[in-house]
Amino acid sequence: MFHRPNSDLARVDRLQRAAFEYFLRYSDPSTGLVADTSREGSPSSTAATGFGLSCYPVAVERGWIGRDEAVRRVLTTLRFFAGSRQASDAQATGHRGFYYHFLDMRTGERTWRSELSTIDSTLLLVGALTAAAYFTGASANEAEIRLLALRLYERAEWTWALNRGDTVTMGWRPPGRFLKYRWHGYSEAQLLYVLALGSPTHPIAPENYEAFTTAHEWLTVEERTHLHAGALFIHLFPHAWIDFRSIRDRGMRERASDYFANTRRAIELQRAYAEENPHGFSGYCRDLWGLSACHAPRGWMRLRDGRWQILLGYAARGAPFGADDGTLVPWASLAGLPFEPDACLASLAHLMWRYPGLMREERLPGGFNPSLPGAGPEGWVDDRIVGLDQGLSVMMIENWRSGLIWELTRGIPAITRGLRKGGFEGGWLSAPVSRV
Repeated sequence: MFHRPNSDLARVDRLQRAAFEYFLRYSDPSTGLVADTSREGSPSSTAATGFGLSCYPVAVERGWIGRDEAVRRVLTTLRFFAGSRQASDAQATGHRGFYYHFLDMRTGERTWRSELSTIDSTLLLVGALTAAAYFTGASANEAEIRLLALRLYERAEWTWALNRGDTVTMGWRPPGRFLKYRWHGYSEAQLLYVLALGSPTHPIAPENYEAFTTAHEWLTVEERTHLHAGALFIHLFPHAWIDFRSIRDRGMRERASDYFANTRRAIELQRAYAEENPHGFSGYCRDLWGLSACHAPRGWMRLRDGRWQILLGYAARGAPFGADDGTLVPWASLAGLPFEPDACLASLAHLMWRYPGLMREERLPGGFNPSLPGAGPEGWVDDRIVGLDQGLSVMMIENWRSGLIWELTRGIPAITRGLRKGGFEGGWLSAPVSRV
């Protein structure tokens, strides 16, 4: 990492630590489940729980939590999922090795009539594998972490989730109905396909990954080939775990690119879009961007400048072609640090200077809209702190600072096996695997 001003590093360190402490404050001590958001009564998010499992190694390395406490917390979570009820009725925690999107924090039962989610289960399982890759000590507790993480991963029936198709379904609802949508085309499910390909018990085939990639939308932007997805989180989630620098599948080899470079382009496209600001929203500039999935008010509302604008509620906003209603995610500059550190540090400094009222519990909220009337220049500010955002921030900051998560996951056999079965070559995949 290049040398940065001490003020930049101190600010990032404070935000990273505060983001991690979300998982201490908003987790249940008996189940280890992590709340979806900071709102009172929020259910657990299976995905946020997976992010939390991945963040404990960072916290131990940074000295924010003792190793023994981290082991205890990870074990609590893994023991809960290993012992949770797998059944096809609506009160279970999961079915066929997958888990419902939202769970009751105390009982772990399905809540909000949510779906059995293949992507949220992926994020939980990769979190478990990441924790297992870090806690490699000889103690009985650390050995149990490794045993339970592998058991959970091996239990997932990826071939069942294909539902006799060539791509993985997005989910399933009790008592027995698959969702009609599938993971087909560039999305955060790139991580799902890597785990599904690498499964030692229920692996999908390389042909399934090929079917996933056939729907990729390739664009030419300023004479450069770009794999398009509007919402920023799509470009970021898989990178939280996998170091995609210089490793390429067939599609990237054919276009002389890689997914890391593609995400750098996505950030630049967002910055250019914000600078152009085609809809004239308040605050947009090269140092204020971040169009992604987040909450906002819903319906027609009057902006500060007197115009009426339809607000989208919870939606995946994006650039340059995605939906845009003036709502931005303030965590973009943190999650983008491994890709464009100078631009992201400048953006973070601008955000903190221009919108000092954004902070909630010393953390960045899920979203804000400076075009809407509000008590300060921030306009509308989400009252939620979102677990996914906090976990992504912790991990991406650490990948920029030390590369810890990438180092851990390069040694996970399931990930290297899945990447190779997906046709990835080059870069660190060409080096010998350091751990079995």
